[in-house]
Amino acid sequence: MPRRVAACLHARLPADKTCCVHALWADWQAGRIDLAAETPRVPIDQPGQPDKPERVAPHQVPQRRTDTLTGRAALIHALAHIEFNAINLALDAAHRFAGMPPTYYADWLSVADEEALHFELLSVHLATLGFAYGDFPAHNGLWDMALKTAHDPLVRMALVPRVLEARGLDATPLIVDKLKAAHDTRMVEILAVIERDEIGHVAIGSRWFDWLCAARGLQPDTTFRQLLVDYDAPPLKPPFNLAARRRAGFSESELDWLNGL
Repeated sequence: MPRRVAACLHARLPADKTCCVHALWADWQAGRIDLAAETPRVPIDQPGQPDKPERVAPHQVPQRRTDTLTGRAALIHALAHIEFNAINLALDAAHRFAGMPPTYYADWLSVADEEALHFELLSVHLATLGFAYGDFPAHNGLWDMALKTAHDPLVRMALVPRVLEARGLDATPLIVDKLKAAHDTRMVEILAVIERDEIGHVAIGSRWFDWLCAARGLQPDTTFRQLLVDYDAPPLKPPFNLAARRRAGFSESELDWLNGL
């Protein structure tokens, strides 16, 4: 399997990457991939990506207003870029960390497949507005976190699904309200699909974070909070989508803590 996952990680063009991921997931489901045939993993610290979008620092990404066509397209482009990076993050979680149970790899390959679908949905809708992926600048903050957490799956599960992706759950209701005001009903429908799936992705991260904490004799809540400090994670800011976070595996004590921030 590592060679197949590596091939998807190395794919540069979005269409090549999404096709590779869909084929990988289909082969996994059909039992055509043998975990027993694993070879030593060589980490891939720079996955394939197209020449565009231009990569800039996060503060250089322009503001995205939804009351203009270009602003709405820029917002959708930013979401597509997040999903493109999320494909690589899910593949990396499956490729980088050896010695996990088979269900761990199944989980992250399924996540990669869904992230690829999200990217495709957003790209198609972007095209209906007269734009394409690559037309706006973007930043690589998500992949930077992949490298920051590359040494330990416990840290990865804490800081990527349970911080970065969970922040996406918090932001979704606000984005939906803006898109409804812009009468972009198709984008609202796409976001409903993405939110449903992303709740599942965060839940997968929560499940494996808890599993790794139990395997190491650690208390999940206190460990999570300490990792936020140790790795200078992006700050957690309200409003929090508590209902979505609850469905995504956050404990009631964690939700109470978030309510107090």
